[in-house]
Amino acid sequence: MERPTDADPAYTAPAILTVTALNQQVARMLERSFPLVWIGGEISNFTRASSGHWYFTLKDDAAQVRAVMFRSRAQYAGFIPREGDKVEVRALVTLYGARGDYQINVETIRRAGVGQLYEAFLRLKEKLSAQGLFDADRKRPLPLFPRTIGIVTSPQAAALRDVLTALRRRAPHVRVILYPAPVQGQFAADKIAEAIMTASRRAEADVLLVCRGGGSIEDLWSFNEECVARAIDACAIPVVSGVGHETDVTIADFAADVRAATPTAAAELAATPRADWLASLSSDAMDLRRAMRRTLSEANQGLDNTSRRLLSPSAQIRHQRVKLLSMAAALTHAVRTPANRQNLALAQLQQRLARHRPDMRTLRARLAADGRHLNAILCSQVKQRRDALNALAAQLELLNPQRTLERGYAIVSNAKGEVLRDPAQIKARNKLTVRLAGGSAQIGVSSVQNPPDAAVE
Repeated sequence: MERPTDADPAYTAPAILTVTALNQQVARMLERSFPLVWIGGEISNFTRASSGHWYFTLKDDAAQVRAVMFRSRAQYAGFIPREGDKVEVRALVTLYGARGDYQINVETIRRAGVGQLYEAFLRLKEKLSAQGLFDADRKRPLPLFPRTIGIVTSPQAAALRDVLTALRRRAPHVRVILYPAPVQGQFAADKIAEAIMTASRRAEADVLLVCRGGGSIEDLWSFNEECVARAIDACAIPVVSGVGHETDVTIADFAADVRAATPTAAAELAATPRADWLASLSSDAMDLRRAMRRTLSEANQGLDNTSRRLLSPSAQIRHQRVKLLSMAAALTHAVRTPANRQNLALAQLQQRLARHRPDMRTLRARLAADGRHLNAILCSQVKQRRDALNALAAQLELLNPQRTLERGYAIVSNAKGEVLRDPAQIKARNKLTVRLAGGSAQIGVSSVQNPPDAAVE
């Protein structure tokens, strides 16, 4: 297959990169390929520009690399490196496009060995936090009017001078008690914890400042010890921690009730300026005077109004007598009016009752006459009924079978109780019952004779 030539219309010439574009692409490739990493080495050729940027070379026994740390990052370093210092930097690998030099952009710098201290710091912080020493509900508010302030620091420390200067300027009336303790070096942490416990046991101060000036993490390490944190937590009075500069953070800061950025800031937090208090008191006094004047004015007006309404005893008695008479008349009217109304209603009801009440005398006479007439009628009817009854009784007596039997007649019945009226109903050897006037008898029939009319036939 033939290679296309420049004259071939399908041939496309390769893109031409400028040096700037090339360096930019290489820089982006390096930044993507290498994330932020920690690099250890020795400082060489250190330069601090007027802009605040740091330029230096980081080297070891076999190689070196250029480094830059811009002012926005360098101001939080906490120290200024010197030639030959062993350091550890957290940096981004990149390329300086203007010269095509490979370099590192430093984000964070610390002294060599600080990494182990920082890990120990993190482990202790996690441990104490898990135990609740840093909980917000354990923090105590600072007293509003401290009369005595305790300070735990070294008598030779510059932080003590800063604190005393701030207190003298802001609150010269406040009493200061120093609990001396070394703030760095061997056994300094034990001495600091002992001073804190002494202040807590004596209870002489209203608030306690634990402070020290700035320094490296090694210089501030005494305030990262567990014994200091536990002493602050066990302290009976509120504790303000003012250790290092604004960017320095220690375990004591987390354990304290309030953390201040600097020792001077700790003094400012502990004591409100006397001028502010005096101004506040003056304002309160002015408000109180205004309130008192307003209260007195209102009381005077109220007194005047009361005095105008106030009457002499005799006038009050007359007024009350008139009022009493008026009330008595109203009471009498209130009592009589319903009584009169009820009496009138009663009279009307009595008139109505009189109109509708019957004449009892006439009615009693009529009732007596009706009673006599009814009695006469009843007596006549009873006599008539009795006579009719006697007549019926006489007729009944005539029809009484017993009377017939008494005249010599008898009633003959067969064994079935049937009354026999015809001799034909009687047969020989029948048992018959004969009922007479005095009783009945059982008879037997020996023979039956036909009646005379029957024989003739």
